[in-house]
Amino acid sequence: MQGFDEKFRDFPDYILGVTQEIWEGRALHTLHRYYSDDIVVRSPGSVVIGNANVIGATMATLAEFPDRCLFGEDVIYSGTPEEGLLSSHRILSTATHAGDGAYGAATGTKLRYRIIADCHAIANQINDEWLIRDQGAIVRQLGWEPRAFAAHTIEREGGPEKCVLPLTPDNDQAGPYHGRGNDNEWGQRYADTLSRLMHADIATVQRDYDRAAQGEYPGGMHCDSHGPIEHFWMGLRAALPSATFTIHHQIGRDDPMMPPRAALRWSLHGKHDGWGAFGAPTGAEVYILGISHAEFGAVVSGEPAIRREYSLFDETAVYKQILLHTG
Repeated sequence: MQGFDEKFRDFPDYILGVTQEIWEGRALHTLHRYYSDDIVVRSPGSVVIGNANVIGATMATLAEFPDRCLFGEDVIYSGTPEEGLLSSHRILSTATHAGDGAYGAATGTKLRYRIIADCHAIANQINDEWLIRDQGAIVRQLGWEPRAFAAHTIEREGGPEKCVLPLTPDNDQAGPYHGRGNDNEWGQRYADTLSRLMHADIATVQRDYDRAAQGEYPGGMHCDSHGPIEHFWMGLRAALPSATFTIHHQIGRDDPMMPPRAALRWSLHGKHDGWGAFGAPTGAEVYILGISHAEFGAVVSGEPAIRREYSLFDETAVYKQILLHTG
């Protein structure tokens, strides 16, 4: 781990260790060391620039959810310490809504939701990030539907003219990382599967997913086997049938003691012109940033298939774009 603190054994240890140190260890001041001053953090709901803004947002989250825990389920990564590393870090988070904040007055509700963060690091510092929280799962557990929460957020932020705009290609900011991942076979296999799904070959679920596959999707949705997994991907694509699907980053890994796995960062960009996951078509221009992880295995020898899939996007950011269009 050339250029990184010697206490970290490898890059997953760095990502997991820094996350725990900041959030659960309350060492927010270490963000000055672990995050660059001009870091760009993109989430579907906004673009945040600069370490000072990251620290402020972190304190606000901890004030609202003081017992938040972040359990690192996986770190799928590419690159080298010398040239820089990109991690796709999947987290299962638990928290109690114990303070007032962005989600309203404290309710005491105990939450469980996932996050996936793509982070680029070099010389012991993270300097570029793409972050997706399962906002749909959070707000549903707090008693909201994503559309209603998006409407409430627009009003709370001062109305359509003043509210924070969701991430789109128009307001995205370039950071220092321009890599595309690696050429590992598992990343390519998963990219092929997702590309076929997004080009309406829904039957690829029957071919590429194990019959006992499990899917974890936005809103805290859990799916078992082909039918529910097909329904999830069909609903997303049906809502934006003419949108452009793009894979921006692709990683595959085959590590000892771990199943072969892959991480993709992707987007759908176009008109909400179909019936599907977001209700009646509105014609709104929508940009969806997604990150997906897949684990492969072969219960029957020689027949590897997707056995677990984790895909996230922010439903509330989608509805915010729709509501800003429709009024």
